[in-house]
Amino acid sequence: MITALGVKVLFSLEFLGGFVDLTTKTLGNVIIPPFRFKDTLRQIYFVANQSLFIIIFCVCFAAAVTIIEASYHMKIVIQNDSMVPGFAALLILRELGAVVTCLLLTSRVGAGMAAEVASMKITEQIEAYQMLGMNPIRYLVVPRFIACAIGGLTLSIIANVVCLYSAMLVSTLKLGHTPGSFMAAVSAFVGFKDLVFAGIKGLSFGAVIPLFSCYYGFKCTEGAEGVGLATTNSVVATSVAILMIDFVLSYIFSFFY
Repeated sequence: MITALGVKVLFSLEFLGGFVDLTTKTLGNVIIPPFRFKDTLRQIYFVANQSLFIIIFCVCFAAAVTIIEASYHMKIVIQNDSMVPGFAALLILRELGAVVTCLLLTSRVGAGMAAEVASMKITEQIEAYQMLGMNPIRYLVVPRFIACAIGGLTLSIIANVVCLYSAMLVSTLKLGHTPGSFMAAVSAFVGFKDLVFAGIKGLSFGAVIPLFSCYYGFKCTEGAEGVGLATTNSVVATSVAILMIDFVLSYIFSFFY
């Protein structure tokens, strides 16, 4: 048992050291030329543009479920759902929009990045980069890091706006509120700073995705099984990291409300 525990501790320390090293080198290379604008734009298109439809589709249903459930339980407790729009907007802006968006990005973009880098690893393309004097982190990780940070920020803001509009639509059609009363309730509960904090969360969550994806891709073992394992581990680790970062940022932001 002691031996197994020691192995797990060493493995955790190795993971932490490797991940911190990758993160540090990535952040350093972000500001060091040459800047790979073409690769970065291609990754932004992959992250943001190609993920937009599925994110909007999913957050619309999340917003609808949120406001219907809030109305149902509020009627049970206080026999009135007049405050539902405000509470729903609060939940959407502070938590739902950014978290759901970036978890969807993790399952779509993060898994794809991990599989791509892992495939390059087992086919020795990364070693070929190094033999040609090219830094794999600068050429592979940095463009994805910038793209995911920008994509997470942009998509989180868009998702929050769409969520609020969907909630207003459901509130109008299902609960009998008018658009004016909905917006009045929303303005009483949330402000512009909530949208800013949601954008900060989206940027932070998005930046985490390529770090875990590329880390597990670089550590991929041989064979198709290794690629699948790297992809699975990256998605799980990123999802856990997003929820942990969400807790930390929510605690910090609570001092500004």
